Amino acid sequence: MAGSAKRKRSSKPDVQVVDITIDDLNRLLDRIEQRKLEETDYDLLLQVLRSYDYVMGLLRDDHIRLNRLKRLLFGGTETLKKVVGGGKSDDQAAAEGAESDGDAPSEPTPPEAPDQAAQAGHGRNGADQYKAAREVLVEHDRLRPDDICPECGGGKLYEIGPRVIVRVSGQPPLEATVYRLQRLRCKVCGQLFHAETPPDAQGRKYDETAAAMIALLKYGSGMPFNRLARLEEALGTPLPPSTQWQIVSTYLPIPKLVYHALIHEVSHWDLYHNDDTTIKILNKLGLEKPDCGSGRTRTGTFTSTVVARRDGVDAALFFSGHRHAGENLAAVLRDRPEELAAPIQMCDALSRNMTDELRTIVAHCLAHARRNFVDLVDVFPEETEYVLRQLSHVYRVDAEARRKGLSPHKRLALHRAKSQRVMDGLHKWLIRQLDDRRVEPNSALGQAINYMLKHWERLTQFLRVPGAPLDNNVAERALKKSILHRKNSLYYRSASGAEAGDVYMTLIHTCELNRINPYQYLVALLRHADDVATRPEAWLPWNYARRQTELAQAGPSSEASEPSPEQAPARR
Repeated sequence: MAGSAKRKRSSKPDVQVVDITIDDLNRLLDRIEQRKLEETDYDLLLQVLRSYDYVMGLLRDDHIRLNRLKRLLFGGTETLKKVVGGGKSDDQAAAEGAESDGDAPSEPTPPEAPDQAAQAGHGRNGADQYKAAREVLVEHDRLRPDDICPECGGGKLYEIGPRVIVRVSGQPPLEATVYRLQRLRCKVCGQLFHAETPPDAQGRKYDETAAAMIALLKYGSGMPFNRLARLEEALGTPLPPSTQWQIVSTYLPIPKLVYHALIHEVSHWDLYHNDDTTIKILNKLGLEKPDCGSGRTRTGTFTSTVVARRDGVDAALFFSGHRHAGENLAAVLRDRPEELAAPIQMCDALSRNMTDELRTIVAHCLAHARRNFVDLVDVFPEETEYVLRQLSHVYRVDAEARRKGLSPHKRLALHRAKSQRVMDGLHKWLIRQLDDRRVEPNSALGQAINYMLKHWERLTQFLRVPGAPLDNNVAERALKKSILHRKNSLYYRSASGAEAGDVYMTLIHTCELNRINPYQYLVALLRHADDVATRPEAWLPWNYARRQTELAQAGPSSEASEPSPEQAPARR
């Protein structure tokens, strides 16, 4: 409870069931109106009021949980405008204070406005957005630059840039080509003569492009094997689920080499976001079960993500098994040289994101603390709006730092100049709500305040540590890959399936984070299998194009040969 309601509602109130008829209740109401209560009426009224207090508390808590559930099921945004609507500007709210003794923050320096106001988009994609499109240059059928104008006959023509037309066509995800090679037989000697096999018909039945497309649909877009099988069957290209698994699993050794090279590379970086979610693995054979103490082993299975960042490059790692996010991050950092400084670890406050083995500078997610207040906006509108507006100011400062491309140290200086007083004032305000008994500590608002105060040091690392992020949203977005797979495919059948999912999700999402075409990247890996096996570190998403160029310049002798039989899918 908050505001005028100061009474603490017990978790197990002394509520008794009282049998009372409608007539008795009406007579009680008449006595209340006439101010003629009997002695026994006081006990009955006390029970009614206790019951009312308890039921209203349950309804309020259930309302909070229902709001959170609706956002999970139907989506929605938690932006300040959506949550609290109009009202004072962020800077006005940040500058206001209820008391003169520092109960609210003093007026901060507002972030600088962007150089140009953002214009509303028209919802259409320009031609430059179609990066994988095939371009066709169409020249004028009669005229050329520097020709005399046929209209006036006096001026010369000059080129002003093309008129652009975009045409999008559809095609099946996988197509098959049937080659029928003519055969001739001699009527006398019986000699058989075959038509020469075209170059396009040579090689494997399921080539690298098929494997890359299946992996991208399954692990990048969450399309289950059986759903793709039905689609391809309807389009006239049979592709059973078992065949799809055979293709992606037999090509797996090459992406797996790059996956481990990526883990080794990431272990030297300076910032990590980690989180995990549950996943089902039906056959758990081959999965190591961590010791949970007292001779117990963990039986649940999870998919963890570690999103690492350095110098504008992002990498997303996925791990599925019995281990939690903190244990998987510790495994990544085992290859980290001891002479390197302790990295920053961004996560939420759950214990599963930490382990005693980690030696990191821990920062907690400010969005998690903010979300606790978002859930209360209908119950405690004034208190919630105040907190959300203070945090909104901090996020606007961080957006200004990104817009200006500031270095970690300059970003830290900007936050200290514009966010420090806001956060200090918010901290005083939170403490005052509890110390002055304005908020019931066990209420939903009290729990949200206590969570923030308990983790305040780690929630505000961005004011002390260069490069410390505000929240863990990048890891939560990465986990949507695994959640999408869980939603559509429900489970992994075996540990091998979970491993394939980890490898392909890692490479696909890392490409997406760095705006690299994941389909072209996977095709390049599989077509240069021999070179990848020799130098997997040269085929990371952000440097594979350079390696392709080197091989092309070196000549055909350096090009990768066909994969070995154990790497290539069997013909079917």
